[in-house]
Amino acid sequence: MIHPTAIIAPGAKLDPTVKVGPYAVIGEDVSIGAGTTVGSHAVIEGRTEIGADNQIFQFASIGAIPQDLKFHGEESTLKIGDRNKIREFVTIHLGTEDGGGITTVGNDNLFMAYSHVAHDCIVKDHIILANGATLAGHVEVDDFSILGGLSAVHQFTRIGCHVMASGGSMIAQDVAPYSIVQGDRATTVGINLTGLKRRGYSQEALGNIKQMYKTVFRSNLKLEEAIVKIERNLDVAAEEVATYLDFLRKSTRGLAR
Repeated sequence: MIHPTAIIAPGAKLDPTVKVGPYAVIGEDVSIGAGTTVGSHAVIEGRTEIGADNQIFQFASIGAIPQDLKFHGEESTLKIGDRNKIREFVTIHLGTEDGGGITTVGNDNLFMAYSHVAHDCIVKDHIILANGATLAGHVEVDDFSILGGLSAVHQFTRIGCHVMASGGSMIAQDVAPYSIVQGDRATTVGINLTGLKRRGYSQEALGNIKQMYKTVFRSNLKLEEAIVKIERNLDVAAEEVATYLDFLRKSTRGLAR
């Protein structure tokens, strides 16, 4: 299961079912779960925990120190969940002390070639980073979001769930759930109806999302006023409404209007 040319440090913990290709390098503080495959020339280092059934392709770099001048070798971690596909030349870095010391990747994500996840990011589940998409430090991406090729996200920005960012988007402010954004600097141009329908959202839920979108992006209200109007007019216990309101209340960078 491990090619004879691979270099596995003595302290590394690999499930017996892990496959490691030629010339791969795995560091002493790495643990890898059952069924994961590591391609040739991939490098996995640092305090990195990788779950089950991941596919790590050739030349990926996982668990390297952050590209952050404030990092001075403090103990930090990278945690990756299950069933992720990490393609060629992807880079995912350790956390820093300022970000709680951890970078987190969830489950069932696709990181296409040359995409990058910087220090202290939180990447949740069912997310796609297309070729060359880049997350700066401390970025949070919620479930089922897609970042198009060569898009980039500014430090400390939050991307809500079910977001679609067009290729080349330069995202410098928070992106509300269920939205489509595009441009430099990225602005919100609509609702991700196609993605929501594919994921089984009901007509009632879609109606709520459309009404919230119009309230926030088409009514010329201040954000605080828009929140009050949504609370007054919609069922705040509905999942999509609660998710939207929670995101709006926690936005610190302002929305990509």
